[in-house]
Amino acid sequence: MTELPRNQHILASGIIAVVGATVAYISFTQEPADAFIFPRLISSVFAVLAVWTFIKAVMGRTKVGNGVSAAAMRNMLPGLIVTVIYIFWAAKALGFYTATAIAFFVLLSLYDPAPHGQLRTWIKRVLITAGFMAVMYGLFALLLNVFTPREVFF
Repeated sequence: MTELPRNQHILASGIIAVVGATVAYISFTQEPADAFIFPRLISSVFAVLAVWTFIKAVMGRTKVGNGVSAAAMRNMLPGLIVTVIYIFWAAKALGFYTATAIAFFVLLSLYDPAPHGQLRTWIKRVLITAGFMAVMYGLFALLLNVFTPREVFF
């Protein structure tokens, strides 16, 4: 049972390294090139760090901890489902900002320990989501001038 955390770390870091390399490859093969400067920078750093972490895991040079328990996985599962829906459907179908607002609000509602029966906590969640989206819009659209997926709404 002592190998489980190390094996989990190798598997997880390997999957993330593949995702990082794939995202970097996609960002370097898209046109127009000017629209992908920021994604190329971020994805390259992400890929390098992910591959580095995978190599360290394979070599056994990482502090692994206790691994992820079944209870922790059950707690993360709703967030993972929302993330998969967001990545593979919502960002393209609803537009980046609309889908991001919905996904952020759903995740915040799922994981916020505040009671769900009080109007005050729902207003707080809406305000936090609006603030988050204002920062996202300011960062991506105004400061970095990054192209985002656009479809139905925004």
